[in-house]
Amino acid sequence: MTNIAIKVENLGKAYQLGQIGTGTISRDLERWYARMRGKEDPFLRIGEANDRSIKGESDIVWSLKDLNFEIEQGDAVGIIGRNGAGKSTLLKILSKVTAPTTGKISGHGRIASLLEVGTGFHPELSGRENIFLNGAILGMRKKEIQRKFDEIVDFAGIERYIDTPVKRYSSGMYVRLAFAVAAHLESEILIVDEVLAVGDAEFQKKCLGKMGDVSKGEGRTVLFVSHDMNSVGQLCRTGLHLKDGKASNYGPINNIIRSYLSNKIESSKYINEDINAHFKPMYIKQITLNDNLHNAKSEFYIDDEIVLNFQICINKKLQNTDLFILVLDSKKRRVFACEIDEVKEEISVTIKSHQLVRGSYSIHAFINIPMDTQIDVAEDVCNFTIIDFTSQMYKHGDYDYGNVFGRFDSQ
Repeated sequence: MTNIAIKVENLGKAYQLGQIGTGTISRDLERWYARMRGKEDPFLRIGEANDRSIKGESDIVWSLKDLNFEIEQGDAVGIIGRNGAGKSTLLKILSKVTAPTTGKISGHGRIASLLEVGTGFHPELSGRENIFLNGAILGMRKKEIQRKFDEIVDFAGIERYIDTPVKRYSSGMYVRLAFAVAAHLESEILIVDEVLAVGDAEFQKKCLGKMGDVSKGEGRTVLFVSHDMNSVGQLCRTGLHLKDGKASNYGPINNIIRSYLSNKIESSKYINEDINAHFKPMYIKQITLNDNLHNAKSEFYIDDEIVLNFQICINKKLQNTDLFILVLDSKKRRVFACEIDEVKEEISVTIKSHQLVRGSYSIHAFINIPMDTQIDVAEDVCNFTIIDFTSQMYKHGDYDYGNVFGRFDSQ
């Protein structure tokens, strides 16, 4: 147990939708009597999984259910899953913001949490006063906080406003100071929800670097929730995939990310909804993105092949028509191009692995007669992401090294 920072056993958290109470005095008394005897709430047994996409029959939902895992000291754990999977609820329970309905958590060490912008801040107090307040909440002595004070202010980059009430801070300034306090005060466990999305790109990079130092250099335990798989893969060694409040998978981060991406339901499909399209001689009816196993995907690893499947409606055969395909990066720059000489009703194009670097991309395709006429266009569709934490360039982190891997020989 001495090497375990957090141990979770049969953890569950239930919420009641609508008004609190069972609806009758007799059932409320039955619930109260069960609680007084240390028994389970009899009305929680009919609760349902927290699947927000369907209409349920019960007004009790389980945000978390039957979670079991252990986190070792000094480990960096990425918690991933779609919205509503229970990630934030788990962090709130671990941070003791809310209590579990069933199960228990054991472990040791002071916990510093950053669950939302300005967690634990008093709006009327200045930044300086809130640093000391947060430190006191964490159980730190005044001398400990004073020793770290200058480092916190320097990291947050808000020295000019340190004596201004935080209610006058922007959301970006809030999160800068909140993260600086949580990361620098000497807690054994650092819990960070996806609030870093509020900060600018430079500060996000700075935060990821600090969390890496906290975990690898200082031996502190880090729990990190994010939808950015590149950041999770770069920072964490272990992963927990939550699905509908349950642990779908737990283990090495590479395996967890692969499991998560293979189970994502997000569509990467383009469907032409232009009611006037059928008047054209040819038009792109549909585009789907798949891997080489014919699975529809929106996120790929750098060593995955990306298969673009086109369905084209041909009302009238034209001479000299081409299908021209472009890949656009996140700044809408054209980084990849290919052209199919013969337009058919079904066309499949494969982008080879190790060609696009990590980042966000989209597809721009059109049917045309070169240097003459553009017949139909699908503009900036089928958004997808390339994930990379295995390539030779991965060691450079977030450094911008372009969009494509170079083909070269060296001597």
